[in-house]
Amino acid sequence: MFARFEAREPEPKGELEYVNVFTMLVAVVLSAQATDSGVNKATRALFAVADTPARMLALGEDTVRDYIKTIGLFRTKAKNVVALSKMLVELHGGEVPDDRAAMEALPGVGRKTANVVLNMAFGHPTIAVDTHIFRIGNRTGLAPGKTVDAVEKELNRIIPAKYMLHAHHWLILHGRYVCKARKPDCAVCIINDLCRFPDKTLA
Repeated sequence: MFARFEAREPEPKGELEYVNVFTMLVAVVLSAQATDSGVNKATRALFAVADTPARMLALGEDTVRDYIKTIGLFRTKAKNVVALSKMLVELHGGEVPDDRAAMEALPGVGRKTANVVLNMAFGHPTIAVDTHIFRIGNRTGLAPGKTVDAVEKELNRIIPAKYMLHAHHWLILHGRYVCKARKPDCAVCIINDLCRFPDKTLA
């Protein structure tokens, strides 16, 4: 499965836009229960004026809220972005820490967000299980599990080490564009012969 993903797209990229590790972290925090394209529309203007924790903190919660008001849960997210910026300035010298515990201690940053940033910014072989990866893990039989943590644990167990760095992106992109929630495009799926989904739509 992963050999095929690699052959088709050797260097998969996420679709969130950012200019540095800090803006990547903010973009991932904002992307919870929102689309990447919707986040990108809001953050282009925001990151043009606030691309460091100090600048984000200087903007203040009200201004940040105005920039991101088109994103779902924008009030809570604005509060979290300013609060995590404050913590980065005060505790980490304005830098995003390359450390899971320190990252998860930041407001609005959970395990999934930390996994994305650890993977994309620092090259850790982590898997962030979002709705797409959870669906693929269960639907294909690759990593069945009743919870996000269970699917993550199984993926970490079964994915060969040489594919771990990019596995997260391959699975997300596959879930977003091929193995879609309501109507999977099984006919064009490059792994349909490996998939154990009983209701494939190959016709």
